[in-house]
Amino acid sequence: MTTAPPLVPYAEALERYEPAIGLETHVELGTVTKLFCGCPAQFGGEPNTHVCPVCLGLPGSLPVPSRAAIEFTIRIGLALNCSIAEWCRFARKNYFYPDMPKDFQISQYDEPLCTDGWLDVMVDEGDAEPQHVRVGIERVHLEEDTGKSMHVGGATGRIHGADYSLVDYNRAGIPLVEIVTKPITTAGAFAPAVARTYVAELREVVRSLGVSDVRMEEGSLRCDVNTSLAPRGSGVLGTRTETKNVNSLRSVERAVRSEIERQAAVLDAGGTVALETRHFHEDTGITTSGRSKEEAEDYRYFPEPDLVPLAPPREWVEQIRRSLPELPSVRRERLQAEWQLSDADMAALRNADAFDLVAGTVAAGASPAGARKWWLGELSRRANETGAELAGLAITPDQVARVAELVSSGALNDQLARQVIDGVLAGEGTPDEVVAARGLAVVSDDSALTAAVDEAITANPDVADKIRSGKVAAAGVLVGAVMKATRGQADAGKVRQLILEKLT
Repeated sequence: MTTAPPLVPYAEALERYEPAIGLETHVELGTVTKLFCGCPAQFGGEPNTHVCPVCLGLPGSLPVPSRAAIEFTIRIGLALNCSIAEWCRFARKNYFYPDMPKDFQISQYDEPLCTDGWLDVMVDEGDAEPQHVRVGIERVHLEEDTGKSMHVGGATGRIHGADYSLVDYNRAGIPLVEIVTKPITTAGAFAPAVARTYVAELREVVRSLGVSDVRMEEGSLRCDVNTSLAPRGSGVLGTRTETKNVNSLRSVERAVRSEIERQAAVLDAGGTVALETRHFHEDTGITTSGRSKEEAEDYRYFPEPDLVPLAPPREWVEQIRRSLPELPSVRRERLQAEWQLSDADMAALRNADAFDLVAGTVAAGASPAGARKWWLGELSRRANETGAELAGLAITPDQVARVAELVSSGALNDQLARQVIDGVLAGEGTPDEVVAARGLAVVSDDSALTAAVDEAITANPDVADKIRSGKVAAAGVLVGAVMKATRGQADAGKVRQLILEKLT
């Protein structure tokens, strides 16, 4: 067995080789029914309960295309600046796999529904100038999903080492849109970041269209990442590898970087990169070999005989175009101007995956500054501590807006607001319910504060003398003493005012 050469450091690899990347992204459409039958197209369910003769491929059953799935595909194509075919058709892609009930997949081959588009992305990496990259879209086509194989026993969940395998056909026939980019050859050292940013932007676009929930963790958005290297200045494309089913934005970036380092090591050692599929491992951050593609697979595509060609009427396509919502890039530009944010501020929001959360919080009544403060500060810290996605925290934009409102009105200070957030995240109710249950309202009653101020002055006579002699900054010590005595519930501004009234 040949030992793989050690990985080449990323920067060193880029000195000798130019990367090219391409991405094939599968989006599970959020239709009510499957692509060619009336079975529910929903995630989960008891195995093999969302099935019928059509999606099980039983003899004599005939497919009927979903109008909604075709419309959703056109929406995606239009949002990606594609041309919409006046005539296209489905094809049979023939191959055997246990989760393919018909032993073929109804897909589109040489006549897809949407072609020749593009998506602009802005890559902002560290101290480098932001890079504008136009990613070309080769095609957007519609196809049916396969079932799901489950390998029981063994340590990895894969077929090797398993005791036996089962198949759940609930997912078979759910409509998928495949979005294939053209080769991206100009990204250079930014290739991993371009891959991640493209998938993130594509996810935002699709989500804004209302055609899919694009949840990578549930498999409704899956990405295959193609990577190749060629000697610098050669002007050719190297042999590509295809890293299959990468399931997070971070992993998309890591998979590209890992492949660049691995392929550089192979080429440096005088070897050749194998044309193959590979698997990305979250724990190690590396890819391993999957299935060889050295010999072209013959899927024996031919037009699906049970379906007539599609010819979307131009009036319908234009009606769909007019119904498209404001796309994410346009919305970001508008809100950046409204919120008066710098490019750096905007990059911070996007890098934290907080833009939509902040927008929702502002829409619920918070100021842009207040919304950013809580999502990028306290809540980002909580997400980092728990390893959760920011959007996965158990607090809504409406609730964050209410916390911000309580702070701006003086009902809470920042310290108390953090305790309120604690309670909301712990499932204790709304911000107002947490305030009431924990007794967290700010103390602003003059008599209670005056008594606390007098105690602080008595306990700190040296500090009081400094304030009387004109050293007003020393008042901070007494303010701190009062805040401690009131468990952080005093109105700090009012406490300072009372201290200065008594001592100056």
